[in-house]
Amino acid sequence: MKISAQQSERHVLAVTVDNEPGILAKITGLFTARGYNIDSLTVADISEDHAVSRITVVTGGPPEVIDQIQAQLERLVPVHRVVDLTEEGPHVERELALVKVAGTGEKRVEALRLADIFRARPVDTTTESFIFEITGPPEKVDSFIALMRDLGLVEVGRTGIVGMMRGPQGA
Repeated sequence: MKISAQQSERHVLAVTVDNEPGILAKITGLFTARGYNIDSLTVADISEDHAVSRITVVTGGPPEVIDQIQAQLERLVPVHRVVDLTEEGPHVERELALVKVAGTGEKRVEALRLADIFRARPVDTTTESFIFEITGPPEKVDSFIALMRDLGLVEVGRTGIVGMMRGPQGA
């Protein structure tokens, strides 16, 4: 018997929903019940009257699984629209992180130098530590955090990924 490995792909889904209690639980429950993993999850109110929210979900799996996730999300009553940004075409992804680094002397100087290169800005400073704010693609945030590990990384807080289609069309 030959077992074929299916190629897993990373996808960013933008889900527009009614802003009602329990909707996030319904969506995460859909993933949990079927054994799908959520790599990143962000939610924001996007309407002036607070009636609609946008949920950005980053998940992975073979194309058939992604199609199934999308179809099941679209069947939920409070869901208005599901857009797979990865499939739709060029899009922008960004993430924000707060990164705390403790150190003195050369390590402190090096942390500041690297922060400048990555355009991370210090938002809190003491004589023994910094908290840097960094925004950008997830890969940039990952790289910055990896470099800070050797310089005294203490703590990291990340927002999760948000994404948007390039050009005039909306998701």
